[in-house]
Formats: sequence, structure tokens, C-alpha cells
Amino acid sequence: MDLREKIEEELERNPALEILEDRTIVSLDDTDSKRKEEDEYFESSSDPGFVSTGNDAAVDEKRRFIEGALSHPQTLQEYLLWQLRLQPIDGENRHICELLIQNLDEDGFHKEPLDLLLKPEEPKAIENALDLVRSFDPIGTCTADYMESLRVQAGLIPDPPKGIIDALRYLDLLEKGKTSEVAKKIGCTEAETKIILKRLKELSPFPGRHFSVGETRFVVPDIQVTRKEGEFVIILNEEEIPVLGINPFFMKVAGGTPSKGKTARDFARENIKEARWFINSINQRNHTLLRVSRAIVEFQRPFFSEGPKYLTPLTLNDIAGELGLHLTTVSRTANGKYMQTEWGIFELRHFFSNSISGTGSGGSRHSKEGVKEVIKEIIKSEAQNLSDKDIAGILEKRGITLARRTVTKYRNELDLGSSFNR
Repeated sequence: MDLREKIEEELERNPALEILEDRTIVSLDDTDSKRKEEDEYFESSSDPGFVSTGNDAAVDEKRRFIEGALSHPQTLQEYLLWQLRLQPIDGENRHICELLIQNLDEDGFHKEPLDLLLKPEEPKAIENALDLVRSFDPIGTCTADYMESLRVQAGLIPDPPKGIIDALRYLDLLEKGKTSEVAKKIGCTEAETKIILKRLKELSPFPGRHFSVGETRFVVPDIQVTRKEGEFVIILNEEEIPVLGINPFFMKVAGGTPSKGKTARDFARENIKEARWFINSINQRNHTLLRVSRAIVEFQRPFFSEGPKYLTPLTLNDIAGELGLHLTTVSRTANGKYMQTEWGIFELRHFFSNSISGTGSGGSRHSKEGVKEVIKEIIKSEAQNLSDKDIAGILEKRGITLARRTVTKYRNELDLGSSFNR
């Protein structure tokens, strides 16, 4: 949905960009041929007229579909805390990071000064926590203002152009297009300064503004995973994304001679250049999404084969290392994207989960989300109302060691009542 909105904005802004094919628009001739297939797909899961026949599997299927198709708004703090939970750091440093994240405003900047918030903490620990949170996606949060955020982002650019940090002191001149003047001040050529300006335009002065609380909305899965002849097939949902191309008229104007209108030719070439960049960005987005999805399926084969309780521990670093991608690229790809599986619709982030200590030779082999599914299964199949202590005992027999209070915490996250309420 966000991508379609972005495409619509770009179409309005850039006249050289046009839609070659919009697959969300179906002709009446094609409707009848697809209707039977769609009816079969939705009749047991999302049809508003669905009536329970006492089949628990069908009821669960419908519930999973509805729950997965509803997306709740996410705050900046929730997104940063999710990334923090996947970091292998000790409790003290994690506590400092949590305090820093909870102290951020909607722009991603500190609400209260750090000397008031973390007065008793060690300076080195605070510095390490700041560096960690600032490296999370979106890069540049946990800063004092937009200028510090831009400096942090510029410092984290892979292979940054020479002089980019110094150039930040002259943003007012760059904004006015005085690249030659800035070049002299920072000791670079004008060509190098133009490259710096281009890279600075890619940064976000207010990195937290992308996250805002809104209304619950329906989700359209970006990826579908199906099983065919024992193998998993990964399908990118391209039905919701229109096919884009370059307007032929602009191509003709761009190829003209200067004598026939240099201004029109330059205007057409600039817009064609931006349109090609935008089309390439969408193709790159789809390519990265497919790569990350394939890696997730490979790492989480037990989940896709057996169900949610078999979700295994997985970190962003695991995927980044496997694919040779930057950590923030994987984090950004996983955020806000959804995968449709035979077990329901899940956000890609769902497949990243910390490990829970297990006993036996396997060691730490259980993910938090997988353990929560096991707890849910135990409660649903209980003959009598089990206390959290009883559930902890059952888990221990299955090789999962959890404290009673942790069981209580996970049960509350599942929105399941206590033994008395059940």
C-alpha cells in the first residue's frame, strides 16, 4: 500500500514516468474466468458469509487469515526495540538502549537531555549504546537534532565521498546551489561537491517521521510461500504493483538537437533520468525482497513444514551474512512487508526471534515466538486449568527451561487469561 502511494506521488511529479500496465484493473471479460478460482481460495477463510460447521481446522484457518490481514500501526520505539531485542548484548547495556529509545520524540530526537536521563551511568556505556541505536534502521535516530542526525547518517554511508562531513556546515550554501563556493571551503573540486550534494539529498533530516500512529488497515501480502511437490515456491505479489515505463514523447524530445529547443531537451533528459532511477529502485526492492524471503524460508524450514511452534532462532545478522547485505538493508526489507503462508499471514519480522535456552545436546534451539506457540497449544489442549508453574513444568519436560514469570509474560502477550479466568 505504501509503495502504491509512492508510485502515485512519483507519477504526479514526473511527467516522463507512465504506467504501462496496471494489473489491479481487470476487464469484465477476465472476471468470470478468475471468479471460480478466487471463490475456492477464499470460501473457507475470508468470505464474510462463512459459517462454522464445527470444524476446528476451518475455524482456525479463518481466524489466522483475518488476524494476519489486519495491520496495526507501529511506532518508532516499537521498531527500534524489536531490533534491540535481536542484539547479543548484556542486560546493563540493553537497559541503557531501552532508556534512550523510550526518550525519543516522533522525529527520532532526544526529548530529555542525556545528562538528566542517564546521570548515574558510565560515559563509555552510554557512548556504546548511542552508537548501537543510531546504527539501527532508520539510521540517524537517537540524536539531538537534525544536524547531528545528518552527521551520523553521513558517517555511516559505505565508502562516503571525501568532504561530506565538512560540507554539512554549509547546507545553506548548498541549498542555494553555490557548489563552487562550498568546494573552495572544504578543499574539493566542484564535481566532487556535486557528488556530495547528491549523497546528502539521500539522507533524512528527520528519520523518525516515517512512523506515525494511524488507523488499523488491511494488509496485502508482498510474498506468498506455497508447497509444490515437496518444495517451497516463493512468489512475489506483482499484482498490486503497476508496470512502469518511460513516456515515448519524452524519449523523442530528449533525443532532439539543441537547435530545436535546448531547454525542453534538458528538461526531458532530467526527468527520464529520474524516472529510470525510480523504476530501477522498485526492481531492486523486489529483488532484495525475494532474496531475503528465500533466505528466511531456508533458515525457517521447520516453521514452513510443521507450523508456527517450530520457529527457530534467527537474527538479522544471520540473513545479512548469508546474503552479503548490510544489516539495515535486511531490517528495512523486513519492516512492513508481509508473507502469506499456509499457516497464516505474517510480517517478515515475525521470522526473526531470539533463542530460548533449551536442555540437552541441542542447547539454545527454541525461538521466543515458537515457545509462545507451544504455550498456546498447551493451554488449548489442557484437560484442567493449568497454572503458569504447571506450564513451566511441562515445557521443561519438552527441553525448554523457562521461569514461571516468563511463562506469565508470554501468556499475557498471547492475550490468554490466567488459570482462574480460563
